[in-house]
Amino acid sequence: MTTRRVHDAHRHLGALPAHPFYGGPPVNPDSTARATIKELLADLDAEGTERALVLPNYGVPDPAVAFSLNHLVLEAAQTDDRVRAGLWVSPRSDDEQRTAGALALAGESGVRALKLSFLLGGSPSDPACRPHLDRIFATAEQHDLVVHVHTSPGSTSDIDEVGKLVEWYADRVRVHLVHFGGGMSGHIKLAGSRFFDWISAGKRVYTDLSWAIGFAPHWLAREIEHRGIGHDRVLFASDQPWGDFAGEFARLHAAAGDGELGDRVFLDTFAALYD
Repeated sequence: MTTRRVHDAHRHLGALPAHPFYGGPPVNPDSTARATIKELLADLDAEGTERALVLPNYGVPDPAVAFSLNHLVLEAAQTDDRVRAGLWVSPRSDDEQRTAGALALAGESGVRALKLSFLLGGSPSDPACRPHLDRIFATAEQHDLVVHVHTSPGSTSDIDEVGKLVEWYADRVRVHLVHFGGGMSGHIKLAGSRFFDWISAGKRVYTDLSWAIGFAPHWLAREIEHRGIGHDRVLFASDQPWGDFAGEFARLHAAAGDGELGDRVFLDTFAALYD
Protein backbone atom coordinates (compact mmCIF):
# COMPACT_ATOMS: atom_id res chain seq x y z
CA MET A 1 0.00 0.00 0.00
CA THR A 2 1.39 3.40 -0.99
CA THR A 3 1.72 6.38 1.34
CA ARG A 4 -0.38 8.59 -0.95
CA ARG A 5 -3.10 8.34 -3.58
CA VAL A 6 -1.74 7.10 -6.89
CA HIS A 7 -2.74 6.53 -10.51
CA ASP A 8 -0.50 4.30 -12.66
CA ALA A 9 -0.06 5.52 -16.25
CA HIS A 10 1.64 2.44 -17.68
CA ARG A 11 1.47 -1.23 -16.78
CA HIS A 12 0.94 -4.46 -18.71
CA LEU A 13 -1.43 -7.43 -18.68
CA GLY A 14 -0.93 -10.86 -20.17
CA ALA A 15 1.40 -13.85 -19.95
CA LEU A 16 4.18 -14.25 -22.52
CA PRO A 17 5.69 -17.51 -23.76
CA ALA A 18 9.21 -18.36 -22.67
CA HIS A 19 11.83 -17.16 -25.14
CA PRO A 20 15.56 -17.90 -25.65
CA PHE A 21 16.74 -14.30 -25.23
CA TYR A 22 20.29 -13.47 -26.35
CA GLY A 23 21.03 -17.06 -27.33
CA GLY A 24 20.31 -18.50 -23.89
CA PRO A 25 17.69 -21.03 -22.83
CA PRO A 26 13.96 -20.13 -22.96
CA VAL A 27 13.12 -17.96 -19.94
CA ASN A 28 10.31 -15.79 -18.55
CA PRO A 29 12.03 -12.68 -17.16
CA ASP A 30 8.68 -10.95 -16.54
CA SER A 31 8.22 -13.07 -13.44
CA THR A 32 5.39 -10.94 -11.97
CA ALA A 33 3.32 -10.91 -15.18
CA ARG A 34 -0.42 -11.27 -14.64
CA ALA A 35 -2.39 -13.49 -17.00
CA THR A 36 -5.89 -12.65 -15.78
CA ILE A 37 -8.03 -9.64 -14.98
CA LYS A 38 -8.63 -11.01 -11.50
CA GLU A 39 -4.88 -11.01 -10.77
CA LEU A 40 -4.52 -7.48 -12.14
CA LEU A 41 -7.31 -6.14 -9.95
CA ALA A 42 -5.84 -7.89 -6.90
CA ASP A 43 -2.58 -6.04 -7.54
CA LEU A 44 -4.38 -2.71 -7.75
CA ASP A 45 -6.09 -3.49 -4.46
CA ALA A 46 -2.84 -4.44 -2.75
CA GLU A 47 -1.03 -1.33 -3.99
CA GLY A 48 -3.89 1.07 -3.38
CA THR A 49 -3.75 2.11 -7.05
CA GLU A 50 -6.94 4.01 -7.85
CA ARG A 51 -6.62 4.15 -11.66
CA ALA A 52 -4.37 2.38 -14.16
CA LEU A 53 -3.71 2.50 -17.87
CA VAL A 54 -3.19 -1.12 -18.87
CA LEU A 55 -1.42 -2.23 -22.05
CA PRO A 56 -0.77 -5.63 -23.63
CA ASN A 57 2.37 -7.27 -22.34
CA TYR A 58 5.13 -7.60 -24.91
CA GLY A 59 8.80 -8.45 -25.08
CA VAL A 60 9.16 -11.61 -27.14
CA PRO A 61 10.00 -10.81 -30.79
CA ASP A 62 6.60 -11.78 -32.16
CA PRO A 63 4.06 -8.95 -32.63
CA ALA A 64 1.23 -11.49 -32.84
CA VAL A 65 1.58 -12.11 -29.09
CA ALA A 66 1.02 -8.46 -28.21
CA PHE A 67 -1.86 -8.10 -30.67
CA SER A 68 -3.52 -11.19 -29.19
CA LEU A 69 -3.75 -9.46 -25.80
CA ASN A 70 -5.71 -6.42 -27.02
CA HIS A 71 -9.05 -8.04 -26.27
CA LEU A 72 -7.94 -9.02 -22.74
CA VAL A 73 -6.91 -5.43 -22.02
CA LEU A 74 -10.17 -4.12 -23.46
CA GLU A 75 -12.14 -6.60 -21.35
CA ALA A 76 -10.28 -5.44 -18.24
CA ALA A 77 -11.23 -1.82 -18.91
CA GLN A 78 -14.86 -2.78 -19.41
CA THR A 79 -14.86 -4.95 -16.28
CA ASP A 80 -13.60 -2.40 -13.74
CA ASP A 81 -13.77 1.39 -13.93
CA ARG A 82 -10.31 1.69 -12.39
CA VAL A 83 -8.79 0.36 -15.62
CA ARG A 84 -8.20 2.22 -18.88
CA ALA A 85 -7.05 0.31 -21.97
CA GLY A 86 -4.18 1.00 -24.36
CA LEU A 87 -4.31 -1.03 -27.59
CA TRP A 88 -1.24 -2.47 -29.29
CA VAL A 89 -0.64 -1.13 -32.82
CA SER A 90 2.29 -1.39 -35.20
CA PRO A 91 3.81 0.74 -37.98
CA ARG A 92 5.07 -2.32 -39.88
CA SER A 93 3.57 -3.21 -43.25
CA ASP A 94 3.57 -6.87 -42.18
CA ASP A 95 1.21 -5.93 -39.33
CA GLU A 96 -1.17 -3.81 -41.41
CA GLN A 97 -4.19 -6.07 -41.07
CA ARG A 98 -3.70 -6.66 -37.36
CA THR A 99 -3.25 -2.94 -36.76
CA ALA A 100 -6.43 -2.23 -38.72
CA GLY A 101 -8.24 -4.63 -36.40
CA ALA A 102 -6.85 -2.87 -33.35
CA LEU A 103 -7.76 0.58 -34.70
CA ALA A 104 -11.30 -0.64 -35.28
CA LEU A 105 -11.55 -0.99 -31.49
CA ALA A 106 -10.37 2.56 -30.81
CA GLY A 107 -13.87 3.86 -30.15
CA GLU A 108 -14.75 1.14 -27.64
CA SER A 109 -15.59 2.07 -24.07
CA GLY A 110 -12.51 2.23 -21.86
CA VAL A 111 -9.93 2.73 -24.62
CA ARG A 112 -7.74 5.74 -23.90
CA ALA A 113 -4.45 5.05 -25.71
CA LEU A 114 -2.66 3.36 -28.59
CA LYS A 115 0.69 1.68 -27.87
CA LEU A 116 3.67 1.81 -30.26
CA SER A 117 7.05 0.19 -29.77
CA PHE A 118 9.76 -0.09 -32.37
CA LEU A 119 11.42 -2.87 -30.40
CA LEU A 120 9.41 -5.33 -32.48
CA GLY A 121 10.31 -3.75 -35.81
CA GLY A 122 9.82 -0.68 -37.92
CA SER A 123 11.35 2.75 -37.55
CA PRO A 124 10.14 6.35 -37.60
CA SER A 125 12.68 6.98 -40.35
CA ASP A 126 11.52 4.09 -42.55
CA PRO A 127 9.41 5.52 -45.41
CA ALA A 128 7.43 2.27 -45.51
CA CYS A 129 6.24 2.94 -41.94
CA ARG A 130 5.07 6.51 -42.51
CA PRO A 131 1.63 5.72 -44.02
CA HIS A 132 0.90 3.38 -41.13
CA LEU A 133 2.05 5.95 -38.58
CA ASP A 134 -0.18 8.54 -40.27
CA ARG A 135 -3.13 6.17 -39.93
CA ILE A 136 -2.38 5.41 -36.26
CA PHE A 137 -2.10 9.06 -35.31
CA ALA A 138 -5.15 10.02 -37.35
CA THR A 139 -7.16 7.44 -35.42
CA ALA A 140 -5.78 8.76 -32.14
CA GLU A 141 -6.80 12.28 -33.14
CA GLN A 142 -10.28 11.13 -34.20
CA HIS A 143 -10.95 9.41 -30.87
CA ASP A 144 -8.94 11.80 -28.65
CA LEU A 145 -6.51 9.06 -27.62
CA VAL A 146 -2.96 9.30 -26.32
CA VAL A 147 -0.20 7.56 -28.30
CA HIS A 148 2.25 5.73 -26.02
CA VAL A 149 5.75 5.26 -27.47
CA HIS A 150 8.54 3.19 -25.95
CA THR A 151 11.94 4.89 -25.67
CA SER A 152 15.34 3.35 -24.98
CA PRO A 153 18.90 4.29 -25.95
CA GLY A 154 20.12 3.58 -29.47
CA SER A 155 18.63 2.18 -32.64
CA THR A 156 14.98 2.81 -33.55
CA SER A 157 13.77 3.54 -30.00
CA ASP A 158 16.29 6.29 -29.30
CA ILE A 159 14.81 9.69 -28.54
CA ASP A 160 16.49 11.02 -31.71
CA GLU A 161 14.25 8.66 -33.67
CA VAL A 162 11.11 8.66 -31.52
CA GLY A 163 11.32 12.43 -31.20
CA LYS A 164 10.40 12.64 -34.89
CA LEU A 165 6.91 11.50 -33.90
CA VAL A 166 6.66 14.47 -31.53
CA GLU A 167 7.73 16.81 -34.32
CA TRP A 168 5.30 15.33 -36.84
CA TYR A 169 2.21 14.64 -34.77
CA ALA A 170 2.22 16.22 -31.30
CA ASP A 171 0.67 19.49 -32.44
CA ARG A 172 -2.65 17.67 -32.57
CA VAL A 173 -2.18 14.34 -30.74
CA ARG A 174 -0.92 13.76 -27.20
CA VAL A 175 2.30 11.72 -27.25
CA HIS A 176 3.44 9.90 -24.10
CA LEU A 177 7.17 9.14 -24.22
CA VAL A 178 7.58 6.09 -22.03
CA HIS A 179 10.71 5.80 -19.82
CA PHE A 180 11.82 9.45 -20.30
CA GLY A 181 14.27 8.45 -23.01
CA GLY A 182 15.08 5.14 -21.38
CA GLY A 183 18.65 5.77 -20.19
CA MET A 184 21.51 8.18 -19.66
CA SER A 185 21.62 9.75 -23.13
CA GLY A 186 17.85 10.08 -23.40
CA HIS A 187 17.51 11.61 -19.93
CA ILE A 188 20.16 14.22 -20.66
CA LYS A 189 18.72 15.09 -24.07
CA LEU A 190 15.22 15.49 -22.66
CA ALA A 191 15.82 17.16 -19.29
CA GLY A 192 18.68 19.22 -20.65
CA SER A 193 16.42 21.01 -23.12
CA ARG A 194 14.44 18.98 -25.61
CA PHE A 195 11.44 18.09 -23.44
CA PHE A 196 10.98 21.72 -22.42
CA ASP A 197 11.63 23.02 -25.93
CA TRP A 198 8.79 20.85 -27.20
CA ILE A 199 6.44 22.07 -24.48
CA SER A 200 7.34 25.69 -25.22
CA ALA A 201 6.68 25.04 -28.92
CA GLY A 202 3.16 23.86 -28.11
CA LYS A 203 3.79 20.14 -28.55
CA ARG A 204 1.41 17.92 -26.59
CA VAL A 205 4.18 15.77 -25.14
CA TYR A 206 4.17 13.81 -21.87
CA THR A 207 6.50 11.34 -20.19
CA ASP A 208 6.91 8.93 -17.29
CA LEU A 209 9.99 8.08 -15.24
CA SER A 210 9.77 4.28 -15.23
CA TRP A 211 13.21 2.72 -15.75
CA ALA A 212 14.80 6.11 -15.03
CA ILE A 213 18.40 6.18 -13.82
CA GLY A 214 18.66 7.47 -10.24
CA PHE A 215 19.62 11.07 -11.02
CA ALA A 216 16.87 11.70 -13.57
CA PRO A 217 13.71 12.18 -11.43
CA HIS A 218 15.38 14.71 -9.12
CA TRP A 219 16.96 16.59 -12.02
CA LEU A 220 13.68 16.72 -13.93
CA ALA A 221 11.82 17.98 -10.86
CA ARG A 222 14.46 20.69 -10.39
CA GLU A 223 14.26 21.73 -14.05
CA ILE A 224 10.45 21.94 -13.85
CA GLU A 225 10.72 24.22 -10.84
CA HIS A 226 13.45 26.34 -12.46
CA ARG A 227 11.75 26.71 -15.84
CA GLY A 228 8.18 26.98 -14.56
CA ILE A 229 6.81 24.54 -17.15
CA GLY A 230 6.41 20.78 -17.42
CA HIS A 231 4.70 20.20 -14.07
CA ASP A 232 1.60 18.95 -15.92
CA ARG A 233 3.50 16.68 -18.35
CA VAL A 234 4.98 13.99 -16.08
CA LEU A 235 3.18 10.86 -14.87
CA PHE A 236 3.90 8.04 -12.47
CA ALA A 237 4.18 4.63 -14.14
CA SER A 238 5.12 1.27 -12.69
CA ASP A 239 5.62 -0.63 -15.99
CA GLN A 240 4.66 -3.82 -14.16
CA PRO A 241 5.82 -6.55 -14.73
CA TRP A 242 8.96 -5.11 -16.36
CA GLY A 243 9.21 -2.46 -13.68
CA ASP A 244 8.73 -2.74 -9.94
CA PHE A 245 5.80 -0.79 -8.47
CA ALA A 246 7.34 -0.22 -5.03
CA GLY A 247 10.69 0.87 -6.42
CA GLU A 248 9.24 3.12 -9.11
CA PHE A 249 6.90 4.73 -6.59
CA ALA A 250 9.63 5.35 -4.00
CA ARG A 251 12.01 6.94 -6.50
CA LEU A 252 9.47 9.30 -8.03
CA HIS A 253 7.82 10.14 -4.71
CA ALA A 254 11.20 11.18 -3.32
CA ALA A 255 11.70 13.53 -6.27
CA ALA A 256 8.17 14.92 -6.67
CA GLY A 257 7.15 15.12 -3.01
CA ASP A 258 3.66 15.56 -1.58
CA GLY A 259 2.97 19.08 -2.79
CA GLU A 260 1.55 20.38 -6.06
CA LEU A 261 4.08 18.59 -8.28
CA GLY A 262 3.44 15.30 -6.51
CA ASP A 263 -0.32 15.70 -6.94
CA ARG A 264 0.17 16.36 -10.65
CA VAL A 265 2.52 13.42 -11.15
CA PHE A 266 0.57 10.83 -9.20
CA LEU A 267 -3.02 11.96 -9.82
CA ASP A 268 -3.99 15.01 -11.83
CA THR A 269 -2.13 14.49 -15.11
CA PHE A 270 -3.40 10.94 -15.35
CA ALA A 271 -6.93 12.25 -14.88
CA ALA A 272 -6.41 14.85 -17.60
CA LEU A 273 -5.15 12.28 -20.10
CA TYR A 274 -6.92 9.04 -19.27
CA ASP A 275 -10.15 9.81 -17.43
